[in-house]
Amino acid sequence: MSTVETDISRTKAWLMAARPQTLPAAAAPVIVGTGVAIAEGVFAPLSALFALVGAALIQVGTNFANDYYDAIKGADTEDREGFTRVTQSGIISPDQVKLATALTFAAAILSGVYLVYVGGLPILVIGLVSVFCGWAYTGGPYPLGYHGLGDLFVFVFFGIVAVMGTFYVQAAAVAPVEPPITTIPAGTVTLEAFLASLPIAGLSTAILVVNNIRDKETDTEAGKRTLAVRLGYRWSRVEYVAMLALAYLVPPVLWLASDLGVGVLLPLVTLPYAGVLARTVCTRTDGEALNPALEGTGKLLAIYAIVFAVGVVVL
Repeated sequence: MSTVETDISRTKAWLMAARPQTLPAAAAPVIVGTGVAIAEGVFAPLSALFALVGAALIQVGTNFANDYYDAIKGADTEDREGFTRVTQSGIISPDQVKLATALTFAAAILSGVYLVYVGGLPILVIGLVSVFCGWAYTGGPYPLGYHGLGDLFVFVFFGIVAVMGTFYVQAAAVAPVEPPITTIPAGTVTLEAFLASLPIAGLSTAILVVNNIRDKETDTEAGKRTLAVRLGYRWSRVEYVAMLALAYLVPPVLWLASDLGVGVLLPLVTLPYAGVLARTVCTRTDGEALNPALEGTGKLLAIYAIVFAVGVVVL
């Protein structure tokens, strides 16, 4: 047993592997989707709860898979400047992390049984594809994250699909349609839900962009062709700023193009904080600066989602 292993409790080790600091990316779309559901009069608390549990389990399962596959493929080394990876550092054995990945994804599928009952075939397809892509982000013969597709995966599944899916399962739960549902019922997929998903998609992707800018040099050496490796520092920073810009351009559009009230503009109060983060990302490449910026972008996502949901419901 290594010194690192003896100095860290098993509980802390598994928390490190689960990366709870990434859970805002799982909770934010559920918060926003639920806010829109309340505003539209289709709030279904049990569906919202299971959506949150499923999203969190998929996030943790993806984190476990990332920890395991990055280690066995050599992408994680002692030179990386990010947070400790338990497989690479020997804190938890690869077999245990691999088993935890499978069990967590299995739990995500199990937690989705009620959502499939409520939402029918569309949710079954979306849920299985989400779990598969969570594994395929770093696993399988063509890992998405290793071929520059990680950003697209996050944008689609942790943004658009997660917000619209959260709204859908609540709207479907109160829709006058008897299960099993094989098609998409009227009123369960809306323009409001789609537009509301875009800021969450942008900010969730921005988290990944910071991570990949920080790891660009070590990923290049390891042959991990993330989008940051392919684009380089300049255009990766452009991507980060573009994702933030999307988050702040959508609220006015949503206000003008939907029946939602002026509360959709409330997230604009977080713009100064976004500016501080953008300045760091656009001027630094070291872990000392980008690790706090990574955590800060996660906090921005969480604050934005909460403020958005409150604004939509209250105002």
